[in-house]
Amino acid sequence: MWQPEPGWQRLPGGTSPSAYGVWLAREGDVEVIVKRLQAPVDGDPPELSDWRSVAWWEREPQVALHGLVVATSGLRGPTTQRVEDDDEGMTLVQARVAETDNPGLFVARALGRFARTPPPDEPWLARGQLRERLIRIERRGGWQTLARTTLADVADHLWRQRARHLDALDESPQVLQHGDPTPENLRGRSGDDVVAIDWSSLGTGAVGHDLGLWALATREDFEPLLAAYVDGLADPGLAAAAAVGARITTVYTALSRLDWAMRRGADGQGALAGKYSHPSVAPYVRSMQRQAAQIEALLS
Repeated sequence: MWQPEPGWQRLPGGTSPSAYGVWLAREGDVEVIVKRLQAPVDGDPPELSDWRSVAWWEREPQVALHGLVVATSGLRGPTTQRVEDDDEGMTLVQARVAETDNPGLFVARALGRFARTPPPDEPWLARGQLRERLIRIERRGGWQTLARTTLADVADHLWRQRARHLDALDESPQVLQHGDPTPENLRGRSGDDVVAIDWSSLGTGAVGHDLGLWALATREDFEPLLAAYVDGLADPGLAAAAAVGARITTVYTALSRLDWAMRRGADGQGALAGKYSHPSVAPYVRSMQRQAAQIEALLS
């Protein structure tokens, strides 16, 4: 059975179902990050074994093996030392990325530049990320917790309109995307490029999709972020499509995350309305509130 070496420092992260853990180690004079992924076993969600799914467990090491983001513009990956494969899983060893404070607008422009990169011809790139995640929510009954809040009418309307909005994403220009642009993943910098980690969701999606996710993670407002992203795209003709893609992604992701957070706290004592201020829920409430203008735009 695979085990970390003595002296390795366990790090936060590795929260996906297939992630066993992440460690900081040293090889010679180089600090490296070791990420261990476990192969799916009987009883695991079937999508982990499906290369067509966003959740496919092997995508990140395959990205490294194929060198897909070694020299991309805007965003690129860390240097890969090696990828080891065994019967129980895969071990990814990469150079440690020095952390820096990447401003929100800098990242938005970098995401736009990355979206200009021609997508690699690989069948296992992630596609339809938002659609797949909303399908999983649908199987659980939709936004059931939001239906018990003052957001019920808004949530119900948007939930019933989800097919139309997802179709709009499919009809939009499809571009290369990181798929999980969070401050934790976009932590490094090299010149004008962001050095990003966790490429398990690398794929293609509607122009603006990555920006919509980033808008939920940074303090800058939606419109300046959109302007920076379009500047990175260097194609003003894509501005309208990018705005639509980012807006749909932002709104449906924010409401889905809020429903998830409130559902976790709904079993406790007290009225559901009182859960809004709970430390585990309040950040998702604030995130949703910051996107009020985008919600209103989708409702109109």
